[in-house]
Amino acid sequence: MSHKRSGLLPGLILGLLAALVCAAALGAAVLFQSRLPAAVTTFGNGHPLSVTSSLAIALLVALAMGSVRPRSIALIPVAALYAGGAVVSGQIVGSSIMIGATLRTPPAERGPADLADITLDNLSAGLPYASSLYRDPLAETWAAWLYIAVAALAALALLMRRVVRVRRAQRARAAEAEETKEPEYRAPFEPAQSPDEQPSTDFFTPRKPARD
Repeated sequence: MSHKRSGLLPGLILGLLAALVCAAALGAAVLFQSRLPAAVTTFGNGHPLSVTSSLAIALLVALAMGSVRPRSIALIPVAALYAGGAVVSGQIVGSSIMIGATLRTPPAERGPADLADITLDNLSAGLPYASSLYRDPLAETWAAWLYIAVAALAALALLMRRVVRVRRAQRARAAEAEETKEPEYRAPFEPAQSPDEQPSTDFFTPRKPARD
């Protein structure tokens, strides 16, 4: 019952689904980036495009988790984890398939990436190389970590704002309902307890005389 009131369980499920969709979309963007206009992919060494993608992932994850009107503070760090994980998964999966297709295709037959390249063989072949993206020294992989940090911090800030607004609105409604609640009616000079009611265990109170 607490999960329903706080939105914890629905938020976790919707956030996970949004993160999976975002990871798949980012992986496809990495794989098919050669089909994008060169002016887009080469502008600013590709950093503006990647940062924009991270912000879009953070926004989608936060919107999905915030759509259930969450009150649970535990969802806030989870949103950062989902968004950052989506960036990592998308980059690794997309890069693995791209590298695997390149390694398993003769140079004379290489061309732009297509849907036929999305295979488990290409993924497994390129995975060791793509994973090194996060194992190399920070001086060489700072951009990859920057994109993760942007997605995680943006998702955290967006969902925190949503949770704070929901909790504040619910407190305001509760206070308003308490103020408008009608007090219990009691007639003037009405005693809280009837004088005829006397405790049965009081041995010092004289009993009433029996009536004929």
